[in-house]
Amino acid sequence: MAIEHVETLIVGGGQAGLTASHMLSRRGRPHVVLERARIAERWRSERWDGLRFQFPNWSVQLPDFPFRHADPDGFTTSPDIVEFLTAYAAFIAAPVRCGVDVTRLQRAASGARFRAETSAGPIVADNVIVATGPYQRPVMPALLHDQPGLFQVHASRYRAPEQLPAGAVLVVGGGASGAQIAEELVRAGRRVFLSVGHHRRMPRRYRGRDLIRWLAEMKLDQTPVDKRGPDRALPLITGAYGGHTIDFRQFAMQGITLLGRVTSNQGRVLAIARDLADSLAAGDAAYGAFLDLVDAYVARHGLDVPAEPGARAQLADPPEVREPIRRLDLDAAGISAVIWSTGYACDFGWIDLPVFGDEGLPRHRDGVTEVPGLYFLGLMWLSRMSSSFLSGVAFDAEHLAEHIAGQK
Repeated sequence: MAIEHVETLIVGGGQAGLTASHMLSRRGRPHVVLERARIAERWRSERWDGLRFQFPNWSVQLPDFPFRHADPDGFTTSPDIVEFLTAYAAFIAAPVRCGVDVTRLQRAASGARFRAETSAGPIVADNVIVATGPYQRPVMPALLHDQPGLFQVHASRYRAPEQLPAGAVLVVGGGASGAQIAEELVRAGRRVFLSVGHHRRMPRRYRGRDLIRWLAEMKLDQTPVDKRGPDRALPLITGAYGGHTIDFRQFAMQGITLLGRVTSNQGRVLAIARDLADSLAAGDAAYGAFLDLVDAYVARHGLDVPAEPGARAQLADPPEVREPIRRLDLDAAGISAVIWSTGYACDFGWIDLPVFGDEGLPRHRDGVTEVPGLYFLGLMWLSRMSSSFLSGVAFDAEHLAEHIAGQK
């Protein structure tokens, strides 16, 4: 049986894979995109109903294809992003094959560099762009794995408050997803406990401009990897309810009970670290440092933007900061559901090539690996801060397309 040969194989049909396809088409380079399910699958099946995108509508765009919207300062929904990416695929006439899963990638025995085993048969390719994104395998601790009758779900499988049984809810993880889900639950009338760890909170808006506008204005979103600071936490922002600055003290005023990190358990009793005050202080420090950065930039360039001294006002600490909760009995607290907003890990077990470091992450320089013809795209901090942003992937995609075209 003849084995199909392609010049470039792109694995993944999300924004990264589609943008790579567009960049290769611009250069007349033949390629195929394989998507295990549907275009923008994670936007379809791994987002909750009430999610709002963290980036304002005016900032959403892909090469030659702006996002259509009625409110530039609004925050769109997951279905709208799915529609946007699907329309983009049609606009660029991307050669996407949906429902094709790549199960193994290895060196080819033929003259081609790579052989991909897929659910539709083998394909050999001169180049492969792995564009499967940074959110591949949901991470759930095993703390409560043996507790029957306790509803547990990762944030990627949470859909709506009505999905959960009656009772209080524990949300573990105070990142962007955990914070937005916790706020949605308390607004739905649920009693909510929120476990908060180290975070880097940012202002949604400051001095009349959205955070994303400031990042672009000051070119912080173009910060290269070698200038990345030691704090690896993602900025804590939300687009929910019109978009607002996340302040966990405000969450406490809304009725959410704040906790430190969950460290261990004995049955349904959780041990809680005494680190809530330190985590809030770290978030405050990041927030204040960003305000200082903007203020210095405004003064240096003489920008005519309003001062906002009220942005530095700090709410009073809730009781659980002064007297941390160290032990949480789920049954005594009436907690019937746990939502694990504990992030994701990359899953490259299907790639059988010598390109990974000790942590299982690919070794590369701006997406170009030491294995000739193998590339990665869409990972966080691939080349710069914006590498994993929906509207920031184009820079890296163009770089990889140039690299591939240059070889020919």
